[in-house]
Amino acid sequence: MNWLFLIIAGVSEVIGVMGINKINHQRSLASFIWLIGGFVTSFACLSIAMRIIPMSTAYAVWTGIGTVGSALAGMLFFHESRDWKRLLFISMILTAAIGLKLIS
Repeated sequence: MNWLFLIIAGVSEVIGVMGINKINHQRSLASFIWLIGGFVTSFACLSIAMRIIPMSTAYAVWTGIGTVGSALAGMLFFHESRDWKRLLFISMILTAAIGLKLIS
């Protein structure tokens, strides 16, 4: 269950980052809701997950999900580069996060 909270925390972080990007393009109430809602949910779920999951593992996986998710969201929704080198390094981050889950 704690891993589910950690995954929700990572996905919520991506939502918060997308809110930042939306604010940079157009300031609106919806953009601020994305930003605040995403980060509040993210930190709350991360806090719950860290009750059982060690801090170092939880933080590394959380940032990994946030990094990979934000990069993929940028590619899918904001027309950022889809260069093969970028995809390679994204897959390396994802592999490291999965590896941390497997050894903890």
